Amino acid sequence: MNEMDFGMERPTGRGPLILAAIAAAGLGGCVNVTAPDKPIVINLNISITQEVVYRLDTKAKAVIQENPGIF
Repeated sequence: MNEMDFGMERPTGRGPLILAAIAAAGLGGCVNVTAPDKPIVINLNISITQEVVYRLDTKAKAVIQENPGIF
């Protein structure tokens, strides 16, 4: 009989890898975060262009042409 007959699996060899990862995490350096001395300036140059397209009814167009002082 071999180990497959009893439903056992072969070891994958990940144990040393996991131990090495834990050791590396424990031996890692510290990270210090400090605020800058000068204020942070963000320049936002935004250009917004809008185009309006309209259509006038022929009667409305005639009224506007007859009475240019309305608008």
